[in-house]
Amino acid sequence: MELIAWAHELAKSLLAEPLPRRWAHSCGVQERARSLAPVLGDDAALLEAAAVLHDIGYSPRLVDTGFHPLDGARFLRNVEHADERIVSLVAHHSCALLEAEERGLRQALEEEFELEQLQLVDALLYCDMNTTPDGDPTNPTDRVAEIVGRYGPDSVVGRFIRRAEPEIQAASARVNGRLAAAGVPHPM
Repeated sequence: MELIAWAHELAKSLLAEPLPRRWAHSCGVQERARSLAPVLGDDAALLEAAAVLHDIGYSPRLVDTGFHPLDGARFLRNVEHADERIVSLVAHHSCALLEAEERGLRQALEEEFELEQLQLVDALLYCDMNTTPDGDPTNPTDRVAEIVGRYGPDSVVGRFIRRAEPEIQAASARVNGRLAAAGVPHPM
């Protein structure tokens, strides 16, 4: 629980005031992560911490490259000396390699941060893509449409998210399958 409290307070300090909507989204992603605890075992707290921290790279204090997974992960590694698994999850959250490729940063992301276990990568992707910008539950289809609508279909984010949609849907299906196999009611 100390890990979760630390992560929550750090994310709050970086996002709540300058980016209240991003903070609401992060809290919603954390809530989704908490709902997955029955299928995550010993990694439940790790995922919940990564969930609330996943978007800290948007904080005006942290922006360096302008690519929030990389900026957030570098801050967690270099300044906070955070658990490397949390850093990895933040660095690679929600198909970040595809967006990094669009931005010419894929090599930097791959060289600096290893991928975490697929089960956790899927779980964080699931939590992010089942949460609206305001922190409410949604589904991956609507979330992708919302992102394309917000950024525009020809933007870097619009192009990336459409490329990532098959993996977003597949990860969501894998997580839903794990929940069903464990007899856990769908959290949404």
